[in-house]
Amino acid sequence: MTSYSKGPDASLIELPIYAVFTQTARRVPGNDALIVRHQRVRLSWMELLREVDAVGGALHGMGLRPGDRVGIWSTNCREWILLQFAAARNGIVLVNVNPAYRSHELAYVAKKSGIRALFLKERDARANYRAIVEEAAPGLRAVYFEHPTWDEMMAGAVESDPARVSNADVANIQYTSGTTGNPKGVLLTHRNLVNNGRLIAERLGYTEADRICIPVPMYHCFGCVIGSMASVTSGAAMILPSPTFDAGAALEAVHEERATSIYGVPTMFISELDHKDFARFDLSSLRTGVMAGAPCPVEVMKRVNGDMHCGELTIIYGQTESSPAITGSKADDPLEVRVSTVGSAFPATEVKIVDESGVTVDIGEQGELCTRGYLVMKGYDQEPEATAAAINEEGWLHTGDLARMREDGNFRITGRKKDMIIRGGENIYPREIEEFLYGHPKVADVQVVGLPDVRLGEVVAAWIRLKPGETATEHEIKEHCRGRIAHYKVPQFVRFVSEFPMTVTGKIQKFKIREAEIEARNLKAAARIETA
Repeated sequence: MTSYSKGPDASLIELPIYAVFTQTARRVPGNDALIVRHQRVRLSWMELLREVDAVGGALHGMGLRPGDRVGIWSTNCREWILLQFAAARNGIVLVNVNPAYRSHELAYVAKKSGIRALFLKERDARANYRAIVEEAAPGLRAVYFEHPTWDEMMAGAVESDPARVSNADVANIQYTSGTTGNPKGVLLTHRNLVNNGRLIAERLGYTEADRICIPVPMYHCFGCVIGSMASVTSGAAMILPSPTFDAGAALEAVHEERATSIYGVPTMFISELDHKDFARFDLSSLRTGVMAGAPCPVEVMKRVNGDMHCGELTIIYGQTESSPAITGSKADDPLEVRVSTVGSAFPATEVKIVDESGVTVDIGEQGELCTRGYLVMKGYDQEPEATAAAINEEGWLHTGDLARMREDGNFRITGRKKDMIIRGGENIYPREIEEFLYGHPKVADVQVVGLPDVRLGEVVAAWIRLKPGETATEHEIKEHCRGRIAHYKVPQFVRFVSEFPMTVTGKIQKFKIREAEIEARNLKAAARIETA
């Protein structure tokens, strides 16, 4: 048998975002829709609909019309949600701008996307955003959330009907992380986002009685699809605990708002579990949630299932180019499936594993994971060559992720095509070593990278964050490995750290770990040989 799977058949929603949003608001008008704890905002679905319509009128009053593009450069807040649905209402394309971007990146995205206006805060603890805009895009129309700019925009609102929008129209542009070269704008349609959100909500068993704690960034698909679109298609409430991730705020939000679901990347769940006041919070309302965005450690998953009462916690795997969800575990999957795989294909989704020549491999063999269906992006903005390289003529999106398909139809991600370490001719996948080291009783989190070596080509290095109060030595970690994993997989270098370099979406930036090690260990000469 070959490594090909098609998820269950599903009738897709053929309505644009705003139409689905209004259906939900009219179905459960008095239910909580949006709770933004740091802004003391609490809106029912009907109240949220009224505010979205008001912002839609304000956008129209600004002269923005269907097909225009506007940027949002912000951490999580009430205005983010209002703009997401008001833009969809008016047929405007919302461009997500990474809150970590500074002048160089902002100038690139503003010019590349052609945004006509940018919505943002003036400043926060991390940056003076007004100053950055004035430097990077001095002619760009900026609307600041603070008084009086936002209020002036709202005062200019005019009566306007929702735009005639096709579900094939682009609703959202999200820029890839750009770890190499300039970031690419991923074009996501109303059809992409509505159906991905709806199928995620169904897999999680959401109803209007659910309450989703969303500490992940709205800028990313995790927030604005797995979060808000799953909410809108099910009627579940959205709870934003803080502008950026704060473990204590997330735990407090679950405790006080009786959340039934919580989201996060593994490092977020680890921070919550290790929080000094963890035992003080009542998390018994939790039923489910999503761990995604990075490989999900087995031991962490088990602790979340038990200590956080998330017995139905699932893993979702995907990428921005697939709206994002491709596969996911199910609430009734055995624990082994939920901790050792990324689940099976979502409904209306095809998945296959191919070799370097594009041939589908046999079950159990490693290759690149590809997907096809409604979820595949429209393309990269103004980059036809990059689009053609990512999506073949048959509509298959090449993810760049290495995976294996099991006989039961579940998939296991084994690494990135470019993430593989080759040590003396031996292929090593960092994920395997990371999983092993997570089993060490003192290890809270670990990231493994390859470092250049004149003799072997590459060697293994591990950055380790220990559990609170623990101490360990490099020798101790190596001894833990010796005799339990192959000798060539034992880290040659071990460094203990308090944190990892991360993107705003919580993804570990392994290239920065590698760069830091090359500098610290004076491996530049070996690195030059490697790239020669």
